[in-house]
Amino acid sequence: MKRRLLATAALCALTATALPAQAQQTIRLTAAAGHPPVFLWVKLIDEYFIPEVDKPLAAGGKHKIEWTKAWGGTLIKIGSESKGISDGVADLGFVSTIFEAPKFPMQNVSYYAPFGTSDIGTVAGVVNDMQTSIPAMGQAWTKNGLVSLAGTALDSYHIWTNFPIKSVDDLKGKKITAPGPAANWIKDTGAVAVAGNLNTYYEDIKSGVSNGVITFATGAWGAKVHEVAPYITKVNFGSQFAGALAMNKSRFDKLPPEVQKVFREVSAEYGKRFAAAQAEAADGLLRKMADAGAKVSELTPAERTRWATTLPPIAKTWAADLQGKGMPGDQVLNGYMNGLKKAGAQPARDWAVK
Repeated sequence: MKRRLLATAALCALTATALPAQAQQTIRLTAAAGHPPVFLWVKLIDEYFIPEVDKPLAAGGKHKIEWTKAWGGTLIKIGSESKGISDGVADLGFVSTIFEAPKFPMQNVSYYAPFGTSDIGTVAGVVNDMQTSIPAMGQAWTKNGLVSLAGTALDSYHIWTNFPIKSVDDLKGKKITAPGPAANWIKDTGAVAVAGNLNTYYEDIKSGVSNGVITFATGAWGAKVHEVAPYITKVNFGSQFAGALAMNKSRFDKLPPEVQKVFREVSAEYGKRFAAAQAEAADGLLRKMADAGAKVSELTPAERTRWATTLPPIAKTWAADLQGKGMPGDQVLNGYMNGLKKAGAQPARDWAVK
């Protein structure tokens, strides 16, 4: 009996050493974006976020992610990112709230309160804080089946045209392509707004559909706007909150807790790196455009203030519209303006609801 027990124990020990301690779990995820990787928010997902998520998982050995990447609208088109991710066509990607205003109306607050600040980190930080402190803002993501991992802002908007601008008066009779709510920035200036996005700006101007575009330096460079609109007027409409790295909520909730933790940590760093890289890139690309022949000028402070005060009360109208739909429009607008001021910004116009 004793010999049999010893033999059984030896067999069990041998079997245990022959089996792996724990099988590695493979998680298959698809990352997608409507824009191509030439744009920083996509480039950083591809070159920073994904590799940095993989590193700690590889070190832990318990989990491995097999990524499928689909950039440049190959899987999800611009303006359809939230639906594509929530439907499970993709698991993760950049959702441009500017192009999905009906689903994320409150996230577009900066676009209705222009001439704020050019500080990218400040705008992103203020809106991200509001998405936590104002429940309705955070719920916009969960209602659409998403988890916001890293909200980001773009470098300050200016105007690229095929004619020179020295004052607001020069806009009269001109057609200006403006994305979504940015069309409000030329109201009462005499210009006509034309709808468009980064993928259409070049051809719009080249074909005469418009005479210029309101956009930001990092986007303008990627779209080669300066080649067809060589007059760059630095108006400084301000940095704008534009969207977030987001993930399908059901998919995220099913990830092991340790994997979720890695995603959150890398996302936070993605946001910081994005703000720093975007600011540095914007300055450098404006210089590159000038070197390529673009004529860069800056609107005087007095003319900038005149432009800001020429606009109708677009922020108040926007907030009132949200209030009428049961959303805290006034709270969002006032929270944004107060957040900018607390951060040391000096907006050219105070849009807060008094």
